[in-house]
Amino acid sequence: MGNLFDTLLVTPIINLLVIIYFVLNAVHLPYALGFSIIVLTALMRLILFPLTAQQLKSSKKMQDLNPHLTELKERHKGDAKTLQAETMKLYKEHGVNPIAGCLPLLVQLPFIWALYTVLQKIVSLPQESTLSYVNNLVYSSFYKLNGVWDTNFFGVPLGKSPSQLMEGVGFLILLIPLLTGVFQFVQSKMLFPQKPPLKPGEKKKEDFASSFQTQSTYIFPIMIGVLSFTFPIGLSLYWNTFTVFGIIQQYQIQGWGGLTPWLEKYAKRK
Repeated sequence: MGNLFDTLLVTPIINLLVIIYFVLNAVHLPYALGFSIIVLTALMRLILFPLTAQQLKSSKKMQDLNPHLTELKERHKGDAKTLQAETMKLYKEHGVNPIAGCLPLLVQLPFIWALYTVLQKIVSLPQESTLSYVNNLVYSSFYKLNGVWDTNFFGVPLGKSPSQLMEGVGFLILLIPLLTGVFQFVQSKMLFPQKPPLKPGEKKKEDFASSFQTQSTYIFPIMIGVLSFTFPIGLSLYWNTFTVFGIIQQYQIQGWGGLTPWLEKYAKRK
């Protein structure tokens, strides 16, 4: 299974990365490897965009139905059979398939994991092993590496983690995990539906799913930020590029979502 995964996904992605590097290096772009990671990640985001768009649109439809689902739960409390029947009827009336949003994500996951695997190998391998490893996998001798590529990106080694660089670089290196957490929070918050303001005297109601989503919106970015402190910077570069392009794609389909009230408050203060 591992060999099949490598043959179908990992090796083609490595070839794509090397081709991008070959082009950028040919035009003498400095830090060609770092920019190759950015271009490759952006390209993968664009390739997967149709699936991402389908997933986000399906999620948006489900979010729009949440008020109706809450109303059905209150109306048929204690009658699980009727609630299930009315829920399926509601889905049918609005043309919503509750599992449709999961399928595009499941298709995307192998590609995302393959991209992660490639970059993990590229930035983690010792420099003396990189040349033979990469050249053994490329399809054509035309773009084989002639020498070991520079693994620095604006003076920061892509194969080392912020935790390893703290002593030499100082606290400035903490900007990388901080930005990683912030970007992840923005994307997570945008997934929230934009809720209408509460009426006077109305209390905020949250079911378990909403409460869990609210908590994970804050906890998950913190976890990602902490993990990126120990991960090689090359992986953080990939993750941040992937997240930023995800934010742009989400904005095109769903707007600012749950960030809208925050942005409106900020605009009023200005």
